[in-house]
Amino acid sequence: MQEIQVLQTKPDIVVALSGEIAAENADDFYAEIKALYELSPSDITFDCEKLSFIDSTTLGTFVKLLKCAKTDGHTLRLKKLQPRLKKLFVICALDTIMEIEG
Repeated sequence: MQEIQVLQTKPDIVVALSGEIAAENADDFYAEIKALYELSPSDITFDCEKLSFIDSTTLGTFVKLLKCAKTDGHTLRLKKLQPRLKKLFVICALDTIMEIEG
């Protein structure tokens, strides 16, 4: 199960993620973040300190959100990823197209 907590929407969107994001809830995650982005297009930062699990569907969801942001000249940033989750992004070379901090 995932939990999405919106920390701020201006000037940038900051969202704290916790729990698991996988195939079963990735569409809901995408829809919620996309709706938030459409209300206030800006850079998106995800605080992933409490995110415990993602799968390949989730990786694809982050790429879709990145495409939305980049189309409008914004960026997507992931902060505080656990080392094993960060490794997934590195293995898939996603660290070369999105900002990953800490």
